[in-house]
Amino acid sequence: MKVKVGVNGYGTIGKRIADAVSLQEDMEIVGVTKTKPDFEAKNAVKKGYKLYAAIPDRVEVFEKAGLPVEGTIDDLLEKVDVIADCSPGKIGAENKPRYEKANVKAIFQGGEKAGTVEVSFSTLSNYDAARGKNYVRVVSCNTTGLTRLLYTIKEDFGIKKVRATMIRRVVDPKEDKKGLVNGIMPHPVSVPSHHGPDVQTVLDVNITTTAFKVPTTLMHLHALNIVPEKNVTADDVKGSLDKEPRIMLVSADDGFTSTAKVIEYARELRLRYDLYENVVWEDSIGMDDGEIYVTQAIHQESIVIPENIDVVRAMFDLASKEESMKITNRTLGIG
Repeated sequence: MKVKVGVNGYGTIGKRIADAVSLQEDMEIVGVTKTKPDFEAKNAVKKGYKLYAAIPDRVEVFEKAGLPVEGTIDDLLEKVDVIADCSPGKIGAENKPRYEKANVKAIFQGGEKAGTVEVSFSTLSNYDAARGKNYVRVVSCNTTGLTRLLYTIKEDFGIKKVRATMIRRVVDPKEDKKGLVNGIMPHPVSVPSHHGPDVQTVLDVNITTTAFKVPTTLMHLHALNIVPEKNVTADDVKGSLDKEPRIMLVSADDGFTSTAKVIEYARELRLRYDLYENVVWEDSIGMDDGEIYVTQAIHQESIVIPENIDVVRAMFDLASKEESMKITNRTLGIG
């Protein structure tokens, strides 16, 4: 069985999902949508993706720009088994009735509220919870990064308590709208930030989070303190994280002194310098008074892409968690 996949919103996440789907033998990309005939829409056509108008009454806008479309989002929904909604935050919830009317399964992204869907999803922690479901939300980039690392440690050592601080990039690299220039913004000022409760939608763990926005676009940074249930050493933790393909250990001794250096390495590694893995500084892994200390970087543009592929297999019951991860990792070059 080949699952027919559509992407509603060919932007930062949508174009990466489309490319990833095209690499899977059990899936095919049927078409993608855009709201306007910009350079991303033209790139989609150049890559061979069939283009549809995300807003039905804008078909004429595309045609006037010399960029013919196959139809509207409603036409695309008639041809797919599942739609990956990559609309801006909160727009996905507005789109859900359209998907329900078309009797099409839908994958939403982390910008949507958990109550919009039947289950929130992170491959490692709750793959089976998405089996057979119609509406699933892949949790956000920060939540995905936190959940992967915490699940791995919890499986091996148990967790009593987590305290995590997120230092967040302010916008994605392509965004040129006005943002932070010379400041650091507590976001939110109150505790906890939304990341801890979001982790708890996919992983049973005692976690408190705070978050700050800083004027950078490259990656997020997480500093975590974890109280394990078992007595462990720093080497135990390193060994646990090193065995998970979706976690990449790096060292300052090898030149990884900042997120800029991590991205420079990624530019040589993959298309668009996509890093699907958590990037953990092994130098940061330490123990103090029974607590694990660890620092990781998260590439917000690409870390959720493997989960968006795995969730399709879960929703259509095509493979076990282990089988899906193996296929996704191989096709995306993870590990």
